[in-house]
Amino acid sequence: MSFGTIAAFVIYIVAMLAIGVICYRRNRNLNDFILGSRGLNPGVAALSAGASDMSGWLLLGLPGAVYASGMNQMWIAVGLVIGAYLNWQFVAARLRIYTQVARDALTIPDYLDNRFQDRSRTLRVLTAVVILLFFTIYVSAGLVAGGVLFEQTFGLDYELAVWVGSLCIVAYVFLGGFLAVCWTDTVQGVMMFIALLVVPIAVVGELGGWDVAVAQIGAINSSFNDAFTDMTTLGIVSLMAWGLGYFGQPHILVRFMAVRAPHDVPLARLINIVWMVCGLYGAIFVGYLGI
Repeated sequence: MSFGTIAAFVIYIVAMLAIGVICYRRNRNLNDFILGSRGLNPGVAALSAGASDMSGWLLLGLPGAVYASGMNQMWIAVGLVIGAYLNWQFVAARLRIYTQVARDALTIPDYLDNRFQDRSRTLRVLTAVVILLFFTIYVSAGLVAGGVLFEQTFGLDYELAVWVGSLCIVAYVFLGGFLAVCWTDTVQGVMMFIALLVVPIAVVGELGGWDVAVAQIGAINSSFNDAFTDMTTLGIVSLMAWGLGYFGQPHILVRFMAVRAPHDVPLARLINIVWMVCGLYGAIFVGYLGI
């Protein structure tokens, strides 16, 4: 790798660790470390929810699906936007209110245990086990995505990329807790947003304009330009059903719990949906133009 690329990586890692240190100094008790004392402003809540949810999926998964199959994969993005909007609309403010009412619950298992007064602790244990099991797989997929991205794009050794990324994440999480996670996600969300807007525009200019790009892709396979290629009603609904996942994702729900106040939810929802729409369709066009 060039010196400039290495320097960019070093600056990025140092910046993430610095955020961890700053948040460490702000943490005073368990509430701070676990939930940021429910003090997230709308922008941080929205961008951190989006970045933590999308991550490698937005940079690899969705562009890869469109690259392989064409524009008929855009229905995934439609479903995700609808699902995210409904989640913010019907869950966010209610969860923010009721987790505080339920003896100031700091986690999802804690909330469910308090909400349903489960003296046996079965609900708390079961919820914790489910989250631990499936998030181990989820986090592993994210680390693999990062390793593959660095290997394919920068020629960095895959295992080295995974280890460096993992150690950096563990360090700032242990230092700054939930606040560090949210602020690093916010920074990453802004970077993803800019990249997914700039890259398609730059590629279109490099190819000689939008019409030229569409014509070149159509010459490779005309079906890539049609959003309804090989699509049935059931197929479209199935792709859009990805959006149903939002209602149970703990890393998104915990952002709802940590929003500064219920009346901040509408602004956070607007920021999140605008970020999602721009990011998702930027990712679609990255994959499409990659053809």
